[in-house]
Amino acid sequence: MAKRAGTANLPLHGGQVPKWLADRMTRLGAVISEAIVHHYGREELLHRLAHPFWFQSFGAVMGMDWHSSGITTSVIGALKRGLGPLEKELGIHVCGGRGRYSRQTPHELVSIGERVGFDGAALSTASRLVAKVDSAAVQDGFQLYLHGFIVTDEGHWAVVQQGMNGALKQARRYHWLSEGLDSFVDKPHAAINGPSQGEIVNLTDHRAEPSRRMQLELLFSLGPDGVACELAKLGSSEPKHSGSSEPLLPHLDLPEHHDVRASDVDARRLYANLAAAADRGPTDFSDLLLTPGVGARTVRALAMVAEVVHGASYRFADPARFSFAHGGKDGHPFPGSAPGL
Repeated sequence: MAKRAGTANLPLHGGQVPKWLADRMTRLGAVISEAIVHHYGREELLHRLAHPFWFQSFGAVMGMDWHSSGITTSVIGALKRGLGPLEKELGIHVCGGRGRYSRQTPHELVSIGERVGFDGAALSTASRLVAKVDSAAVQDGFQLYLHGFIVTDEGHWAVVQQGMNGALKQARRYHWLSEGLDSFVDKPHAAINGPSQGEIVNLTDHRAEPSRRMQLELLFSLGPDGVACELAKLGSSEPKHSGSSEPLLPHLDLPEHHDVRASDVDARRLYANLAAAADRGPTDFSDLLLTPGVGARTVRALAMVAEVVHGASYRFADPARFSFAHGGKDGHPFPGSAPGL
């Protein structure tokens, strides 16, 4: 099915890429990709894009700052522009991008599938599921804002997506490759190293299999009402009303932080998501993640109740580590080549 191929943490950098550099990256990225495909084949290009060190080096060679978070957006954008005119010749298609472009990925995959003959609907599901795994199944404090899906005419693919943590002033990049393991949600992480970020919600850990299973059971055995009741015992986020009989005026009290956190989500919306999931009747955890409306908040609520009711843990060590390559356009010296490149 698919495997997580690695991760990278990058400091957030502001500013925009100047047009001259964007044009240069487009031309150079296309030429390098074309050479790799002609010499080693399409699969090799996917393997390299799925390697966090190679991807970082690739961006540096194209001219981006060697350690900037913007390298991900710039490389994906450059490849989409540069390889678009060559897609018939190379059999490589780059979908998605940043923000609203990322949300177009499923539609792009269906359209390309109709043209070249692969199952675009299945790849559309894979795109959505990969995004859900790195945003809901693994809750490490990084909110996804970029999703790049690179697919060949044969339907093989690599995904490069990135999330942002404003408090840490870091971005985290996640790499996927469509081969290896037979599950999106139960996998050891490959090519990961560096300092741990502590305990997080990590439902992709093999030890979380009881939690994934019990979450589905809870939806059917307790139902939305039972889950909400158990969750309330853990500390409800429902608004507290005063004892006055006077009607309360509408009041909006916004926090200072800019990012949207679980505590900012209305518990009544959570109940609606639980009800929608129960009504859909997901057959497994992957199907639960694909339920419309089910995100990090719903998954975390189910995991918390599953731990209380069944003792099924969901908090494990952070699977993401620091991964950096070398290069630079910003005047800093090249510290050398990364081992194995």
